[in-house]
Amino acid sequence: MIIPTSVLTELLWALPHLRTQMYFKSSLTALSHAMEDQILASSDKHLVIASFQRERFYRQEAHRYRRIAERTDQVYVMAAPETSFTSGSGFYETVAFEPEDGLGKEWHLVVVGQHYATCLVCRERTAEEAKVKRQEARGEKSRLSAPLEMDTARRFEGIWSFDRQVSCTVAGLLLNRILQYRPELEEKIAQAQNAYGIASVARVVGVGANLLTQNATATNPDPFVECLLTYLQAGQYKLLKAYRSISAQERKERLVNSITAAIRRGSNTGQPLHPDEILEVAVQELGQALSASRCLIYRVSTDTATTINHEFLGVSGSGDSRLVSTLGQAWPLENNPLFQEVVQKREQVYVANTHTDSRIVGDGLKSGSNSQLQAIVSNFSISSWLMVPVLYQDRLLGMVELHYCGGTPYECEEDELELVEAIATQIGGALIQAEAYANLQDLNQQLEALDRTRSNLVAITGHELRTPLSTIQVCLESLATEPDMSPEMRQVMLNTALSDAERMRKLVQDFLTLSRLESGRVQWHPESLELQECIDLALSSIRARHSDGQLPEIITQVPNPLPLVRADGEWLVEVLAKLLDNACKFTTSKGKISIKAGSNGGSMLEVTVADTGRGIEPNRLEAVFDRFYQEEGALRRTTSGTGLGLAICRQIVSGWGGEIWAESAGKDKGSKFHFTVPIVAKQSMVSSQ
Repeated sequence: MIIPTSVLTELLWALPHLRTQMYFKSSLTALSHAMEDQILASSDKHLVIASFQRERFYRQEAHRYRRIAERTDQVYVMAAPETSFTSGSGFYETVAFEPEDGLGKEWHLVVVGQHYATCLVCRERTAEEAKVKRQEARGEKSRLSAPLEMDTARRFEGIWSFDRQVSCTVAGLLLNRILQYRPELEEKIAQAQNAYGIASVARVVGVGANLLTQNATATNPDPFVECLLTYLQAGQYKLLKAYRSISAQERKERLVNSITAAIRRGSNTGQPLHPDEILEVAVQELGQALSASRCLIYRVSTDTATTINHEFLGVSGSGDSRLVSTLGQAWPLENNPLFQEVVQKREQVYVANTHTDSRIVGDGLKSGSNSQLQAIVSNFSISSWLMVPVLYQDRLLGMVELHYCGGTPYECEEDELELVEAIATQIGGALIQAEAYANLQDLNQQLEALDRTRSNLVAITGHELRTPLSTIQVCLESLATEPDMSPEMRQVMLNTALSDAERMRKLVQDFLTLSRLESGRVQWHPESLELQECIDLALSSIRARHSDGQLPEIITQVPNPLPLVRADGEWLVEVLAKLLDNACKFTTSKGKISIKAGSNGGSMLEVTVADTGRGIEPNRLEAVFDRFYQEEGALRRTTSGTGLGLAICRQIVSGWGGEIWAESAGKDKGSKFHFTVPIVAKQSMVSSQ
């Protein structure tokens, strides 16, 4: 037999003027022991009814009830059996009920004597019921603190009273329950009702306040007991608050640790950390922890706009799971006063109600509404909006946004705001660590490249210097030791020594020029120039260096008129000369070299030096601009040169903001070198005229 109704509910129905109170388990235990000790200290016989919910709770007190039974024969103990507890008559009457019975959720102790009466009748409130009750009272959806599963946090709702009317009413209700489970105790229960002036259940329901016998009296509780209970309850509330704080702190640490674990997973693999993976873990964990409708985490590189790549979607406050996603959408920053406030203050901004906040809807006087923010609020159903900056040493790296959607605004608690701050701090450190790791990888690669360059530099410069020095030394030794050498041979020796000396001079000069360009120690002197004049000067220099007449045919195809260019004339002639010299080295005297120029459709003039010579393999078009690059190898080439010419050209062109690149169809199919140079603006041309 299962009786689902609650004794506490029946009591409140019979005596509607009663008001329940919240009790902790430890408070009820102390009260129960005090009531039991009062029985043991008295010489009177009492009616004692106790309901323990479960057998395991009863067994903790069984020895006390054996002592109580030695003083009175009206003792009734009720519990849901778990092992050996059964209905029977022993030291006292035991009543076993089903765990699903309404008694299984309640805690009762009733003591009725001739001179005083007291009762304790409470219904246990489960963690879920307590949570819903608290949220309904405060208008909340969810909180950070998880329900506590500690015995000390068990809470009961009920009544503790010394009022005889209340105590006799509870006794009547419980005796009626006992009678339904054990009808054979009808005579014994009737004796208790007559002896202690307890009305039948019919009179409890129908009469209510007239339950007492005419000679019944009420006894006030000891004020000291009331003070003790109040103190105990206050201590329990403090303890519960501490447990909640510990729970919130544990949740915060768990979330922070999950992000840290994501970072360690990346670092343990030996590969560069992935900021996207860090942000994805953080956005999912944080959104779930705070039961947000939407959680966004994005990087901030400009103050104009950004793209949302990391999002958590929950449900709205109204329970609608069809929230609009922001993934892949452009998120405005420049015209967002909330974002700008975060940037200026370097602290979080929280909008509890987007429908009344002046930054969004305006105040009607000093500021108008922000249409862009209103569109965001409307399109994404945002009721409450939290923005927390991701900072590292006051540098803004990104932003964390929490959206709570639905009709009811969401009130963030202090521990929730602290959690978001902690996660934002952790994300900032993780992003900086990821960037540092990536930069370290780049630096390692650069160091490897520098080491290779150093090795090449040692080999090439050693070869380039040793070879002409050896030749010069041999020629000079021959001139010094061979006085009978013919004049023709002497001239050959002198010419050879002079040629190799010039080769060494060019190597040293090119090396110093490249060093100056790379170190930024060159002072540029830009001016308005005619490109044709610079080409003529470069051609004159080339022809002077190749006076033997073995030059290929050079054709100039520069339209006239051509816009003036703005560059340093000396360095522009240097670029043209080196490109022409490079073309001459790899083109036979029967080949052709052409110089073309024309606008590229923008603010630059494009110059092309093309030849019909040896050509370049497609996979080497970028490598030819490296320092000391030689197509045939530095130590076995058939053409003269330092291998620095094209590297110098790239540095010069980059200095005036241009670009240089090479094109070739392949081996023995010729090559083209293009570079761009700024055109003088029309306004500048007018002023110069």
